[in-house]
Amino acid sequence: MFSFQSVDAYHQQLQQGTTNCTQAVQFYLQQIEKYKHLNAYTEVYADEALQKAQILDDLRKKGAPLKKLHGVVIAIKDVICYKDHKVTAASKILQNFESLYSATAVQRLLDEDAIIIGSCNCDEFAMGSTNENSVYGNVLNALDTTKVPGGSSGGSAVAVQADTCMLSLGSDTGGSVRQPADFCGIIGLKPTYGRISRYGLIAYASSFDQVGIFGKNIDDVGLLLDIMSGPDEYDSTALPESAKGIYITDLNKDQDNEKKFRIAYFKETLFHPSLDEEIKNTILKLIEDLRKKGHIVEPVDFDLLDYVVPTYYVLTTAEASSNLSRFDGVRFGYRTQADVGDLTEFYKYTRSEGFGKEVQRRIMLGTFVLSTGYYDAYYSKAQQVRRLLTDKTKLIFNAFDALIMPTSPTTAFSIGEKSADPIAMYIADIYTVFANLTGIPGISIPLFKHSNGMPFGLQIMSNKQDELPLLHISKYLLKNYLKY
Repeated sequence: MFSFQSVDAYHQQLQQGTTNCTQAVQFYLQQIEKYKHLNAYTEVYADEALQKAQILDDLRKKGAPLKKLHGVVIAIKDVICYKDHKVTAASKILQNFESLYSATAVQRLLDEDAIIIGSCNCDEFAMGSTNENSVYGNVLNALDTTKVPGGSSGGSAVAVQADTCMLSLGSDTGGSVRQPADFCGIIGLKPTYGRISRYGLIAYASSFDQVGIFGKNIDDVGLLLDIMSGPDEYDSTALPESAKGIYITDLNKDQDNEKKFRIAYFKETLFHPSLDEEIKNTILKLIEDLRKKGHIVEPVDFDLLDYVVPTYYVLTTAEASSNLSRFDGVRFGYRTQADVGDLTEFYKYTRSEGFGKEVQRRIMLGTFVLSTGYYDAYYSKAQQVRRLLTDKTKLIFNAFDALIMPTSPTTAFSIGEKSADPIAMYIADIYTVFANLTGIPGISIPLFKHSNGMPFGLQIMSNKQDELPLLHISKYLLKNYLKY
């Protein structure tokens, strides 16, 4: 029976002839069928994936060298464009819309002979922390189907969690990769803003959005990052060539040299009233043990914690209000069938019927903070706080290699538990939005298991463009502290 440990091990199996790409795809299609009740996929490309697998098997028989992602089975979030495939952002307003082009991130995977097996469910337009805001219905956590998988990239997280693919892509605007990774007990990486091109990623908040990666080991996550990163003529925010690559071969260096890391943490994050007591005590114990092993782990004063969530939601909803104005029913997507008298009424009916409640809520909030009389009071002030956070972050990484904090205040909560209280839902993002506000890379690694049976991990952040040391530290912690 086919089993997957890592891309490297898989490629060794292919070269030894103990498995092939077709068997791998067939296995994952069986897994998708077995776990279809989790509702992780919006569409599965079964025939196409099998056809691509056969082509790759034939190439290998002819002696063709293996590309970096030869036969690697990957799923993508339903906000990432894939030419001639549906991309709906889990919204009625984009029902049956087919993409005219592939996202740069997807194209770079395809160029290395990856197999895209399907599109994954998510919160509508990536707005949500539970994957309960999808036109396709809830995604369920494979460990406990009464629990949410996190969001907005819940489908992509569950796709990896339930072994229905080898790796998957999500998007992270305020924690939408790291938080579901935490809830599902897998690895979730949000790279530096601009590390991976946003071309072909449906925009929620353009100065926050970043394509992220789900996987079960650091080497595979680093490999995908290496392949997808780099400049892009279609995205002016993509980092230049000089910033390309984390060079995956470097990940295996210095691992036996017991390098001593310099790690910071915000005391305010560990003693915040929203944080689960068991999560707090576990991380404090980890900090103490790291110190005993010679690592420098020190608290850093941070008096802006209570400002990060309000700042994040002011700025992202403002950008969403602008970005989502293009969905009007005129050029593409859903169009109201109501008998309307003028164009303004047509827009109102189309957008009211096409957008879900959470998307409507954020558009209205964003329109409000950008309106005359409130722009300076909210939007301008939020930009000032963002600048303060960015400046403080630069100072931290002058002295430290990494910053650690919880990924989420709690383990995965029950379906419907927070849906009646949007404010409580937003506050749950308290630990993840910091990385998006400052543009730094962040990762959630699955280290621990709670007494309630659910996993929880640790969030690690590093300086801009410093993904390599971030992955080094993550690999070290997983090697030495994995309890889950």
